[in-house]
Amino acid sequence: MIPSLLIANRGEIACRIIRTARRVGIRTVAVYSDADADALHVRMADTAVAIGPAAARESYLVGERIIAAAKESGAAAIHPGYGFLSENAEFAEAVTAAGLIWVGPRPASIRAMGLKDAAKARMIAAGVPVTPGYLGEDQSPDRLAAEAAAIGYPVLIKAVAGGGGKGMRRVDDPAAFADALASCQREAASSFGDARVLIEKYILSPRHIEVQVFGDTHGNVVHLFERDCSLQRRHQKVIEEAPAPGMDDATRAAVCDAAVKAARAVDYVGAGTIEFIADASEGLRADRIWFMEMNTRLQVEHPVTEAITGQDLVEWQLRVASGEPLPLRQDELAIRGWAMEARLYAEDPAKGFLPSIGRLDRFDLGNAVRIDTGVEQGATISPWYDPMIAKLIAWGPDRDTARTTLAEAVEQAVIWPVRTNAGFLVRALEHPGFAAGEMDTGLIAREGDALMPSARPTEVALADAAAALAGAGPLAGFRLNAPARRDALFLLDDEAVSLPVGAEAHEDAGDGQPDLLIAERGQVWRLAPWRASGGASGGAADGVILSPMPGRVIAVDVTAGDTVTRGQKLVTLEAMKMEHALTAPFDGVVEELPVAAGAQVTEGALLIRIGAVE
Repeated sequence: MIPSLLIANRGEIACRIIRTARRVGIRTVAVYSDADADALHVRMADTAVAIGPAAARESYLVGERIIAAAKESGAAAIHPGYGFLSENAEFAEAVTAAGLIWVGPRPASIRAMGLKDAAKARMIAAGVPVTPGYLGEDQSPDRLAAEAAAIGYPVLIKAVAGGGGKGMRRVDDPAAFADALASCQREAASSFGDARVLIEKYILSPRHIEVQVFGDTHGNVVHLFERDCSLQRRHQKVIEEAPAPGMDDATRAAVCDAAVKAARAVDYVGAGTIEFIADASEGLRADRIWFMEMNTRLQVEHPVTEAITGQDLVEWQLRVASGEPLPLRQDELAIRGWAMEARLYAEDPAKGFLPSIGRLDRFDLGNAVRIDTGVEQGATISPWYDPMIAKLIAWGPDRDTARTTLAEAVEQAVIWPVRTNAGFLVRALEHPGFAAGEMDTGLIAREGDALMPSARPTEVALADAAAALAGAGPLAGFRLNAPARRDALFLLDDEAVSLPVGAEAHEDAGDGQPDLLIAERGQVWRLAPWRASGGASGGAADGVILSPMPGRVIAVDVTAGDTVTRGQKLVTLEAMKMEHALTAPFDGVVEELPVAAGAQVTEGALLIRIGAVE
């Protein structure tokens, strides 16, 4: 077994790898940027080495610094986790050239599957069915538009080097193609350094089915069954589960055999995932499932596979990298029960799911299910990295038990003041279509409003909290022959609200009292006694568009003096690896425009001011 391991990553995956390495007796080395000096993964590891500034491109994406850290710390191997350099063939080659063990697939396999167009061509040659599309070298907008028309709308534009839903756009008609292509290419170039795209037919009732595969250096390749990742928002997975609902034995055998065939076609070693798209308009059928791409790394959702197979996939990775054969043969692997995973993000559904940053004054996820996280109470969520802060994984003997167990665990999460998508996750898990296993990748887009969490707590919760802050208790004021109640002023988050309190509460009740958190169904609000405070800030209702977070302005679509209409795109901000379009709140005129494309802005910076039309 490898004696020592450097984890070239951060957050929850670094912590998760460290746990397994420690269990099997491997010394661990963490790397960290300036922003992560006090991070959980740094304190968990046996040794930690600084690798540069907060920006990933100056730290976690600099292969030379990571290899130098491995040499400095005496690590024998490097595990890349996922994201960052995990699918970078040049980095894998540099690791082995430095005399270190690479815990991942061979560089040739990464290259073979890293570019979606080349991977599809290889799969066609290997007899693996693929979705109809255009994989050509001609990347001119006219040619791509022509190919999209030939395929037939709707189509999907995908970055050739993409992943994680970035550099991907659905286009429903020719009029929208040019803008979608430009945005996709811009995001692809920024995220992957490669603006090339391919065009695919968009399946109208799509299910996202993927198969976990594993190979070793002795020629063995197995699958560990399928996962269903169909519940997605903007191509980002939200809830994952294993096995896939509605998958019969014959279809499972066909898709898993195809996955093994795909892995063998690239001489695959280590953990990988073969992703398929299924036309589920008539249920899951073997003749309606097509290869999409291969992820040549461990997946975020690997814990659900671990839960139904009883295997530790990171341990498998370490054993394969050590030269050992796979721990089990195909006939020794079986599905046991059902598992589901929810991705908990630091983002605010009420603000279009914009990432939320700040200190985690409260971070309580309970202990009812498996939790993979890279943060703890008191940690700071920075704007530098992906906003996923935890994964909650539930297992049960059947799907409904796993689903309800996960929903209950997410519902009880208490996190403050950073906003999260916990309330959204609860509603997604409870959606009748998802509960019945009748979902496709468009469910969230169709049901968006129904899945949005409540804007405020229930009246009962508010009344109880107000009474508690006023020192009257939750049932105060309900006495015969006495005044039933009186109202007092409170702050619910930043909004002034008048709430009932006990009749005996004093006017100054609550002065000096700490704020109170109200937690309901995954949502958290702060209720505080009213305290006089001066000052006010402009908002979208006043035509003031402020930067919701630190980022870089990548496009400005108007100029000072322009007349704009409500909903018109004004400025595009790039932050936390995603593009965020800011739009006009009403019809008006651009009165102030202090930023230009390329500008770095801080949270709260004025981006644009819209005045009313006279």
